Amino acid sequence: MNKRLIIGLTLAVVVAFALSAFVYHAFKKASLASLVSKPATTQIVVAAMPLALGTPLDSRNVKLIPWPEGEPVAGMFTRIQDCANRAVITSVAENEPILEGKLAPLAAGAGLPATIPEGMRAVSVAVNDVVAVAGFVMPGTMVDVLVTAALPNGRSQSITRTILENVRVLAAGQKIEQDKDGKPQTVPVITLLVSPEDAAKLTMAATEGKIQLALRNTIDVKAVDPPPVLESVLFGGAPAPVRRAPSGKYIPPPKPYLIEVISGNKHETKSFPRQ
Repeated sequence: MNKRLIIGLTLAVVVAFALSAFVYHAFKKASLASLVSKPATTQIVVAAMPLALGTPLDSRNVKLIPWPEGEPVAGMFTRIQDCANRAVITSVAENEPILEGKLAPLAAGAGLPATIPEGMRAVSVAVNDVVAVAGFVMPGTMVDVLVTAALPNGRSQSITRTILENVRVLAAGQKIEQDKDGKPQTVPVITLLVSPEDAAKLTMAATEGKIQLALRNTIDVKAVDPPPVLESVLFGGAPAPVRRAPSGKYIPPPKPYLIEVISGNKHETKSFPRQ
């Protein structure tokens, strides 16, 4: 009886040893396979801290991190010296890759001038709290520009028209970045990004008339081209000016509203222009 027990224990020990040896070799093989299959890496330049618009890059605000060699990003940098002394033309978050498309040319300098695309201009106009939409016109917002001025040729009435649509605000006062809270601020000057032709329009409007900024949603990029508003139409009931269609044909003004007024035995029909 003792002999059978000894044989059984011996067999159990042998089986347990064989199983443990099998498990050990399986784990070892898996570990070696994972080491062999580990992808090769390179280095990529990223922001070491949040970077504001116009910030020049140097070794203090960028760093290198590992990056899969087989997953390159278009425009990435693998050496800090390749992007040093160039300014970012957009805000960059911490650990965000530094890409060629986010940098100004090497000779563009830093600050606001580096953020102006080639062929565009930055024009500053004096504003007050009303013109600046109660301080909510801040860097990065989009606005329309309206101007009110007297009609030429000695006509004694004013006209208001939209001269620019969907214009980006580059700076408010001395700031080219919004603060973290997005709070309104009172600034004496707003700088807008415009084409050279629109720069001339804006300068003329600010010099000869009174401008007003209309804040718009940044995702609303549709051009509306609203008709001008004449003082006589707005306050005097005169017919609205005739608009010209894109095809060159004239569009007749809309028919006025007709309202019948009854006062005792007196009946009177009054007309009001449609806007």
